[in-house]
Amino acid sequence: TLAAGALVYLLVTGHYEVSFVYSVTSNAMPLYLKVTSWWGGQAGSLTFWIWLLSAFTTAVTLRRWERDREFLPWVIVVSLVTVAFFLALVIFFENPFTRFWATPTGEVEAFFQPANSVPIFPSDGRGLNPLLRHPGMIIHPPMLYLGFVSFVIPFAFAIAALVTGRTDDRWIRLTRRWTLVAWLFLSLGLVLGGRWAYDVLGWGGYWGWDPVEIAAFMPWLSGTAFLHSVMIQEKRGLFKRWNMVLIILTYCLVIFGTFLTRSGVLSSVHAFAQSAIGPMFFGFIGVMFILSLALLLYRWTDLEAEGTMHSLLSRESLFLFNNLLFMGILVICFSGVVFPLTSELLTGQHVTVGPPFYERATAPLFVGLLFLMGVAPLSAWGHSTIRTLGRALWKPALVSVAVLGLVLLAGVRSIGALLGFWLVAFTASVTLYEYGRAVLARARRTGENLWMAFWNLAGRNRRRYGGYTIHLGIVLMAIGIIGIEIFQQETQGTLKAGDSIQLAGYTVTYRKLDEFDAPDGRNVARAVVDVSRGGRYLGELHPRRDYYYASQQPMTIPGVRSTLEDDLYVLLVDWRPISADGATFKVFHNPLVNWVWIGGIWLIFGTLVAAWPDRDPEVEQARAAGRERLARQTA
Repeated sequence: TLAAGALVYLLVTGHYEVSFVYSVTSNAMPLYLKVTSWWGGQAGSLTFWIWLLSAFTTAVTLRRWERDREFLPWVIVVSLVTVAFFLALVIFFENPFTRFWATPTGEVEAFFQPANSVPIFPSDGRGLNPLLRHPGMIIHPPMLYLGFVSFVIPFAFAIAALVTGRTDDRWIRLTRRWTLVAWLFLSLGLVLGGRWAYDVLGWGGYWGWDPVEIAAFMPWLSGTAFLHSVMIQEKRGLFKRWNMVLIILTYCLVIFGTFLTRSGVLSSVHAFAQSAIGPMFFGFIGVMFILSLALLLYRWTDLEAEGTMHSLLSRESLFLFNNLLFMGILVICFSGVVFPLTSELLTGQHVTVGPPFYERATAPLFVGLLFLMGVAPLSAWGHSTIRTLGRALWKPALVSVAVLGLVLLAGVRSIGALLGFWLVAFTASVTLYEYGRAVLARARRTGENLWMAFWNLAGRNRRRYGGYTIHLGIVLMAIGIIGIEIFQQETQGTLKAGDSIQLAGYTVTYRKLDEFDAPDGRNVARAVVDVSRGGRYLGELHPRRDYYYASQQPMTIPGVRSTLEDDLYVLLVDWRPISADGATFKVFHNPLVNWVWIGGIWLIFGTLVAAWPDRDPEVEQARAAGRERLARQTA
């Protein structure tokens, strides 16, 4: 904490003699960006990693451990081994406190003063990468790091369970909230990252299957599979070995994701070979994976399942299929990231795996997941047949067919869109049907009104109904994904003042362009365009291009008109000097895209519900008794 506080102080006060401070801050940057630049560079982000994991380990040790004392030493050991690895990287290779020194042979960076040297005190810094100068920088990277680091704690408990031989469900119960919190932060980080990309990168989308995005997505996939799978262990005594594999895999993917983004390997294999920390990351992942796997094999017989699966249509079987689909997507993502690296290493040729590969390969698996999300909640535990499942599903299926008819009446003819909207309607119908049926049953039993029945039902089983809320969030996100992936349109044109360009019923008219220097060291070229639709004026947009003098980097900031129906997304493509013939614009029409963000918010809300502690039955009984006494006294 002292080191973290000292680094933030140096960033805020502009000590540019410190090389890290010089590389990520400048006099023109606002205070919030100076603070958030802590995680805007490699040395600072590794320091942030260490600080978070140290804080989480401390939080674990402060828990009351009367019942589970044997777990604690090994949880601390595993956590501190991870801390020690990152601490070694920071101390020996990526020290954020190195300073500039002038020596007879030139300028050097060092923590201690070299012989015959004098310190250098620059008057200003280079500043943060323009792509990172966005309010999302306040939240997006910390959320990803919080998600990454939080997953270390469940892994530490799993290793503690293997070492101590306590391979029952206790370690899962102790880490359920940690796992949900990790998943919450990682989900929030991914959603915010998509929004940041949509606002800043200027290509009309929010997810480009970039290796950095995939680095965060892979532990999310394995973590999601783990969250589903542990429920089967708790309820049916199955998947004990598989759950150990999943949490070990998630931990290794967390370290692998950090390795991908911090080792230089994504720029080229040669950069990785020349990087000091790249091989160390690779070695640490290998050692931890091998040791964890060896420990798992040692306890293999202690992790025997307590039951068997009796039906392919039972809920536990459907959860297993769910896990297999998640693992299929994970394998595709991992292959897409690793293949270019191995290809370059073996052949010397750099190849690229683009979005079309990921989209074609993962689309059927995502469809399968969405379908299972609708079927599994209505399947019975232990034994289920097509007949019993059909009796449970016919009402939601009927609703989904009716919705499909409405979509057809709206003029949609794309097979992919029709399948997608049917799945969305089916899954949403199942979720709402399950929730509604439970609310009505409680209202009839207790005499409560529907709102109170809904509230009390969620309060007594937050895990279940928080999960339903998460599923609804994913359904809402799926609506937006279908809209932008299938129906997105784009056009481009060079316009003179007064000229127009049309797309999807919108008319975009170029009015003027202003160019000026901003106080924070950038040149701004800002266009003013008028937007109308069907002859009705809707307002003006201000797409712009920013050019940062210090880093010599341009940035494209879109002008966006947003509604629940669609986004009109306008980019100024021209850059200095502005063409004498006018300005070039690229225009995207993104139908339903805002449902991605609405669904993301709903998903986060559902995770908070699921992670919130259930009401203690004893406390509830005491409260009820107190209410009864108060009622008698006031009667």
